[in-house]
Amino acid sequence: MHEMGIAMQIVEIATASIPDDVKNIRVERVNLKVGKLAAVVPESLRFCFEIVAQDTPLSGAELVIEEIPVVARCNHCSSEWTIDEPVFTCQKCNSGDIELLSGRELDIHSIEIFDEDAQNAD
Repeated sequence: MHEMGIAMQIVEIATASIPDDVKNIRVERVNLKVGKLAAVVPESLRFCFEIVAQDTPLSGAELVIEEIPVVARCNHCSSEWTIDEPVFTCQKCNSGDIELLSGRELDIHSIEIFDEDAQNAD
């Protein structure tokens, strides 16, 4: 299951993004953008993330996954469409010369934190 490796990378990247001089920071949410062709099972990734995040600043954080559709453009007629089935030919001219514009992403879009010190100062 490659979701475990992905979860480990997410935790590593998110933890490294917290400045060293900031204390009492807790990550509340990690927002991902995952393309449908990235071969990631969202439920499995969430499960692995929960396990890997234990005993880190991400412990208890929510992993929010936005699924990005597969969008293609025909290099022959410039038509663009969302691919919903495993047919990779232009819907307009039937050409197989297409370019994938989206659908392979696997990006951390944002990390939302809760600063306990700032909250206590209010």
